[in-house]
Amino acid sequence: MLPVSLSILTVIVVVYTITLNIKKRKKAGVTGFKTALTPICFYLIAVTQLLAYWFGFLGIISWTITILFLMAGAYFTKYLPANEDGQIQM
Repeated sequence: MLPVSLSILTVIVVVYTITLNIKKRKKAGVTGFKTALTPICFYLIAVTQLLAYWFGFLGIISWTITILFLMAGAYFTKYLPANEDGQIQM
């Protein structure tokens, strides 16, 4: 029962944060696909781990995919818009 409820909670939180991220981007006037790549990579980490848990693929492949998404997300932070202070805007 606990794994099912935690999986449902994870899906709800991921969907909620995706919609929140979209609203914040629209409010800030941030456009473009490159600026969205970092959050997309981080959301794909959550989806990858959830699918790996559901289908029993918790192993080297799921962890490799997770590390690749993490490195890609870190790489694409250079496309995030910054203020004059150097702070990332969102």
